[in-house]
Amino acid sequence: METSTEEMSQTIVETAEPIVMYKNVYKSFGDVEVLKGINLAIRPAEKVALIGPSGSGKTTIIRMLMTLEEPTSGEIIVDGKNLWHMQKDGKLVRANEKHLRAIRGDMGMVFQHFNLFPHMTILDNCITAPVHVKKEDKATAKQNAIEMLKKVGLGDKLDNYPSQLSGGQKQRVAMARALVMRPKIMLFDEVTSALDPELVGEVLEVIRDIAEEGEMAMVLVTHEMEFAREVADRIVFLDNGVIAEEGTPSEVLEHSDNERLVSFLSRFRSS
Repeated sequence: METSTEEMSQTIVETAEPIVMYKNVYKSFGDVEVLKGINLAIRPAEKVALIGPSGSGKTTIIRMLMTLEEPTSGEIIVDGKNLWHMQKDGKLVRANEKHLRAIRGDMGMVFQHFNLFPHMTILDNCITAPVHVKKEDKATAKQNAIEMLKKVGLGDKLDNYPSQLSGGQKQRVAMARALVMRPKIMLFDEVTSALDPELVGEVLEVIRDIAEEGEMAMVLVTHEMEFAREVADRIVFLDNGVIAEEGTPSEVLEHSDNERLVSFLSRFRSS
């Protein structure tokens, strides 16, 4: 019996070595313990949705991966390299900025609030990092940025400024800006939460298209349950700083007997 392309790609995801591993990761802010021993592996090209109540630690997980927050203890391994520690004189020491920057170069992140440079055109927003961080020549960076902006449906907005765009368009620019860096891992932090309801669909559609290409690992913090069902290979439910449930979308969204998860999901079914 022939194996479909989808089945083959799923097999690759399941058998490949993880591109990201959290090993017994804790995170506290002052006296508040936000993460309590997270163990999580993400494989190349795998799409993982993080769901859970506000304050459960979802965003902190991806902010640590993007080096915006440092774990209190534990390890994060990215593509075989320790993210927050490095070898020096035969000892494992706290990573310096050069080490963090080198590993962070393989990751892209899209935030809730766009974070575009208001004084730059859309095109200039998308070529700044490739030119200054990856040292691409400007002509190549411009060509790649134009192609990516066309891909997210904004090829006619190259010379516009962020203030001239809708919230949904700004979010699509933010995605294009992350994608031009050709990351191995893309992180999405509640990217629709700051948008008007009528703009949510256009942003989710772009993420669906990116996911279907299957090249990058993706971690999505989301409260869009149906979107998580469509896009994710695996859904991870966080509650009070721990992974309380994880599995396929069907297992987590339809067949779990975890009382906290069932209660959490009921809010969406009744709305």
